[in-house]
Amino acid sequence: MNNIGSTITIIVIAINIVFIITAVFFERKKPVQALSWVITLSLLPLIGFFLYLLLGRKSYKQYSHKVFKNSNKIPYGREIRVPEYSGEQMKQLMRLNAATSQSPYTDNNEVVIFTSAQDKYSQLFKDLEEARESIHLLYFILQNDNIGRKLIELLAKKAKEGLEVRVLFDHGSNLLMPFKAYSPIVENGGEVYTYFSNTISNYLKVNFRNHRKIVVIDSRIGYTGGINIGDEYLGYHRKIKPWRDTHLKMTGSSVLDLQLRFIEDWLYASKQPSERFDTSRYFPETVNEKGKTGIQIVSSGPDTGGEEIKRGLLKMISSAKQSIFIQTPYFVPDATFLEALQDAALSGVEVVIQIPGVPDKNYVYKATMSYVADVMDYGIKVYLYPGFLHAKMMVVDDFCSAIGTANIDMRSFSLNFEIDAFMYGEEISRRCIKIFKDDLKICSLLTKEEFQERSVFSRIQESVFRLFSPIL
Repeated sequence: MNNIGSTITIIVIAINIVFIITAVFFERKKPVQALSWVITLSLLPLIGFFLYLLLGRKSYKQYSHKVFKNSNKIPYGREIRVPEYSGEQMKQLMRLNAATSQSPYTDNNEVVIFTSAQDKYSQLFKDLEEARESIHLLYFILQNDNIGRKLIELLAKKAKEGLEVRVLFDHGSNLLMPFKAYSPIVENGGEVYTYFSNTISNYLKVNFRNHRKIVVIDSRIGYTGGINIGDEYLGYHRKIKPWRDTHLKMTGSSVLDLQLRFIEDWLYASKQPSERFDTSRYFPETVNEKGKTGIQIVSSGPDTGGEEIKRGLLKMISSAKQSIFIQTPYFVPDATFLEALQDAALSGVEVVIQIPGVPDKNYVYKATMSYVADVMDYGIKVYLYPGFLHAKMMVVDDFCSAIGTANIDMRSFSLNFEIDAFMYGEEISRRCIKIFKDDLKICSLLTKEEFQERSVFSRIQESVFRLFSPIL
């Protein structure tokens, strides 16, 4: 009996060593993630490898979204230009975003910034009600609650009126949402698809989530930002409140880039041919809007592996001369991002970070607090918002701000499909700075003395969760 047990143990150890070597090979370009998986596989033999299959693998070719772009049916030949009047800080960031994300710069945009879900929903529903041709809608979370049902009811109504209504949502984040809840839309002629639908092969992609929020109405109005569809965003969650978030409404040529991103995601999820999309209708050659905000829409995800949004944010940090203001619900940066913030602070740049005082995911919050220690030692100020801060915003000096779906964490940088609006100019930057400073008035500064008072048990938890931060 002992011999059988010893044999089984040796076999398990041998198999697990093979698994560890496999994980190290596939994660060799990211040593921190590789180390996290080595620890996981060592502590959880065999089970750890199944977790790796679910959470760790990347096969970028499987997620290629370039079908539409490569079909030459999109006006993606729009000249990616850098305006001569812009400062050198702007020019360099624009060139980077154009090179990494093929993101055109447009300067005829009008932007409305929402800092409450109530305001966002009110305007969104108004714009949907007034839609005349098409509605394209993608959300990471679409809850089966009061606001979710109202949205579905309105979309069904617009589909019945003859509009083209397309709804896309992330399957893994809406498992409790019965698909029949969308029946009114489908029964009235609309289309609904899930991203990574309920199939065996997709269960092996469970760690890749489409975290984007995109609405495009009549190819003329666009929405993106942090606010999903759910009553909790209105502050109705039993424990996680008050809820503070940020979202954008845009008009102008930047809406066409949101349209492009939606259609590429739609083609992947629906498996529909790109020929169904009339570019003259969805991508008009002339946009008559006369706004003055410069914007680049930048998207990133496992389909590219280029971490385009992170690169853009890093360039903003390295370009800062006076200040860097960050709002994020999770602060789990990789080494490159962390060192960039530290270097900026050491160079005399004011760096201020706002994070929630009330977390929604305790394990991520523990990892966040471990990174807080790494910035406070460099003079970076960390403030706690009196509630759950879900906003994702960075403002650098008065030349650029970024608002979108990406958190300052490794998941958003490399595992999630994300989208951010990089907005240029003093006017929009000052609006974002005002939002940041208004929030700052009700935040509390996390002092070193308070931080050092954490219990030993909390410090141990922080250290443990930090080990797994690349896969949280």
